[in-house]
Parts: sequence; C-alpha cells; structure tokens
Amino acid sequence: MGQAVQGETIELTTAAGHRLGAYLARPAGTPRAGLVILQEIFGVNRHIRAVTEGFARDGYLALAPALFDRREPGLELGYEAEDVARGRALKGATSWEEAAEDSAAAIEAVSEAGAGKVGVVGYCWGGSIAWLAACRLPVAAAVGYYGGQVRELSGETPRCPVLLHFGEQDAAIPLEDVEAVRRRHPEVPIHLYPAGHGFNCDLRGSYHAESAALARERTMAFLGQHLG
Repeated sequence: MGQAVQGETIELTTAAGHRLGAYLARPAGTPRAGLVILQEIFGVNRHIRAVTEGFARDGYLALAPALFDRREPGLELGYEAEDVARGRALKGATSWEEAAEDSAAAIEAVSEAGAGKVGVVGYCWGGSIAWLAACRLPVAAAVGYYGGQVRELSGETPRCPVLLHFGEQDAAIPLEDVEAVRRRHPEVPIHLYPAGHGFNCDLRGSYHAESAALARERTMAFLGQHLG
C-alpha cells in the first residue's frame, strides 16, 4: 500500500502492574487489523521500529513491546559480539511467563484500539515468543522467524494458525530442531530458506534479500488470509 505512517513510543501496563514501553506505528487510514511485533534479543531498536512501520504501511496497526524493560528500560542494541552477549544474557534472565505477560499487554492494547483481529509476528527470540502467544494468548494468527526455542515449546499446541520461517544455514538452529517441530505439528506450514540466522534484518551481515522478500510475501499472504 505504501501508506504514510505515524510512529510514537507509548507505555503499556501488564495485568500484574508492570510498565513497559512500546513502539506504535499507525497506518494512514483505518487499520485492516492489528499486529504485535515481537523483538529480537536486541531490543526495540532501529530495525524493529522499521519493521513495525513497514507493517503499518501495509495497513496494520502495529505495536512492538519492549520486552527487556523489566531489566534495562529503553535498551537498544546493535549487532556486534558484545551486543549479542548482552542480549542473550537478558533473554536468559527473562522467563516465558514474563514474556507472555508483556506480550499480552501489547495484544490487549492493540485490541482496545479497535483494530479488529490481532496477530503477532516475531523475530529470533520473538519468533519463539510468537509460538508461545499462539498457544497461550488471544491472537488470531502468529508468524515466527527463526525462533530457536520453538522446539522447546512445541509440547504446547497453538490455538490459532501459525506460519514459521527458518534458514537452512542457521548455525544457531539445527535443522533437526526444525524437523522435530514439523513432525510434532504437521499442520503448521514451515518454510526453509537458503540463508542464515537473522536473514530478514538488513542491518546484519546475515541479511539475505531474496529470502527476506519471499518470507515477507508469504507472511503478508498468511496475515491477509487470517487477519484481513
């Protein structure tokens, strides 16, 4: 659609009273639906804001909650080795229950904004949280990009349609893990790409333009089918 978008940082409050920031991008017209964008281990940084704005340009009311605000409010990381180590440490310090609670607050905020159906799209750590959201939270669709812990969570069954993207050359996610998820959940479409981890992020050395474009095309078709 190529719409102009408006982006702003807002504050959310979870059911337990925790306050966290979130980046909200509004489409120019009436939203076609709502989306919660779930971050990588690098926080709601420039890339995640750009992704959020991209979905808003396609007509979605898009909101990216800052899932590290419990430990380091407002944190934005880059992609150097020290950033990766810091992000992994913060991920390790964050429980699935906390991630689900914060995601639920974002889902509720988008729903209350009157955007209609709400879905989630997650990347890296957020790709695993997208699976968690599909299993535990009131969402109509979920998309996960290279979620390394989906296998760990695959004992839970999604309550909505799910689409998963993985890179064949991802050193962080063995193909056996991907195949294990496929065997356990044959109803879930899983796409493999000739790329590594983080192939959707154009700020990373692992960016693979062709794979990113195809994955986004499939994501948009999936969201259009299940959200509108």
